[in-house]
Amino acid sequence: MGAIDRPTFGNGKICYIEIPSNNINASANFYQKVFGWNIRKDGNGNISFDDTVGEVSGMWVSDRKPASEIGFIISIMVESIAATVELIKLNGGNIIKVDMDSNEKIAWFSDPTGNILGLYQQ
Repeated sequence: MGAIDRPTFGNGKICYIEIPSNNINASANFYQKVFGWNIRKDGNGNISFDDTVGEVSGMWVSDRKPASEIGFIISIMVESIAATVELIKLNGGNIIKVDMDSNEKIAWFSDPTGNILGLYQQ
């Protein structure tokens, strides 16, 4: 999962995500430590991110409540769910579900502010 020079553009591509947080600095720190996301700050003080392959970007927002109920799940691809689960726990997240028995390995977790997301290991 190495970095590429620029994102792939195309109609229908998911490209930008806004993640609710009541502590944006803590959230940025969590995603940088667990997933290696590139964290950046703009001139207005907004903290944004780019994923590790430069395909998805976004920012944390404080004007919405966290997505703390299981519903629409956005999953993050990882090389190892087992290793990522440990990083999540070490950095203030909680593990909700791990399924390593199927062909597609998945897990669900909540970040330190309560957002529920998924992990996907191919």
